[in-house]
Amino acid sequence: MDVVDILIHVHPAMDGENRERIEKALLASDGVVTAVFSAEHPHTLVVAYDPEAAQSGRLLQIVREWDPAASLVGL
Repeated sequence: MDVVDILIHVHPAMDGENRERIEKALLASDGVVTAVFSAEHPHTLVVAYDPEAAQSGRLLQIVREWDPAASLVGL
């Protein structure tokens, strides 16, 4: 299994409860290995996933359920 990382930027004012919801929703998705917001930069989310089982665009769609302006930065 290959694993790749992406970085997703969310609004800096997003509260911790919604960040937790996003992490849980992503972790429940097929192919996602980890989904963690940075402690130092809480508006950045690093997602590690298997590109054969998940697509970055779909992962971004999940995040956009809580922040419609979320953007894929990449790594």
